[in-house]
Amino acid sequence: MLRLLASQIPLLLRRLRPDLLLLGALVATLAMSPVQAQDEPIAPGATGEEVVVELKPGQRPRLRLAMPGATRPAAAPPEARKAMDELEQTQRDDLEVTGVFTVQGPDVLAVLELTGDRERDFVLYRSLDNEVVLINELKLEGDRLALEGRVYDLKSGRFIFGKRYAGTYDLARRIAHTFNDEIVLYFTGRAGIARTQIAFSSDRDGEGLKEIYLMDYDGANQRRVTGHESLTLAPVWSPSGDVLAYISYYQGGPSIFAADIETGSKSPILVDDVSTFSPTFGPDGERLAFTRSVEGNLEIFTARRDGGDLRRLTNSNGIDTNPAWSPSGREIAFSSSRSGSPQLYLM
Repeated sequence: MLRLLASQIPLLLRRLRPDLLLLGALVATLAMSPVQAQDEPIAPGATGEEVVVELKPGQRPRLRLAMPGATRPAAAPPEARKAMDELEQTQRDDLEVTGVFTVQGPDVLAVLELTGDRERDFVLYRSLDNEVVLINELKLEGDRLALEGRVYDLKSGRFIFGKRYAGTYDLARRIAHTFNDEIVLYFTGRAGIARTQIAFSSDRDGEGLKEIYLMDYDGANQRRVTGHESLTLAPVWSPSGDVLAYISYYQGGPSIFAADIETGSKSPILVDDVSTFSPTFGPDGERLAFTRSVEGNLEIFTARRDGGDLRRLTNSNGIDTNPAWSPSGREIAFSSSRSGSPQLYLM
């Protein structure tokens, strides 16, 4: 477990996974997006029994994975070909960035004289020091794209596991992300982060104003969430990943609002004439902690998700701000200048 501190983002005591990918940009917060494509396991076919590939505790070697180009239909409309290209590229990028695999894609494997004979091809993959191979088959089902992916152990030639996904062309990246997370889960016991979304504040639309945006973990698929035409910042995810709480000035002073990611609807959580900052959800998603101005001094408060049951937690002469819940919800860490300079406190 890592514990990170950042003055603007309440990441204290949040559990992260250092053996996967740690996003270094602490100007963003993370959440997992839901799967929106058909997902089902597939049988190994006539390749024998399943095999378990074991990574020993204490070791973090990269598993050498061969990933030849996917088998595709002979004829496909341009939008389908584009979706297939996007799916394959996304999958290679995802697997490489996890730190779990060293991926040899079609460019590297082009030196091999592959014939389609699985037994012979597996020997060729091994000649480049690969340990496992990912065989993908792409199909068209009307206006939907289907992926059937199978992973094999190259030493024994045995099937390890496989999955089938299907969805519309615009879900090509989501299909790749979802399958890759399953691959990472199989080999590490921990879910991958490819379906992670990042929420951030940006003034890219000009006029000196900021809005809340979302993007995939790799920076793709950027889209705007809010349109308040005001200063809008400090997004924070609910534990379930379906809601963003944030601060906006569009109804006057800084107040807390919520955005439903699925529906796009926005609603006030705590809007009054008191300046409010630094919201963060508790681990149950039912309460938030935040900072409010009390006669010009900042103190820590909590409230229900609907803004009710407002409670004051601190009362000091210093500035108390940036609250962060412990995973149990029984403690809150915060920054305070009550001793003269900013220090970390726990209550």
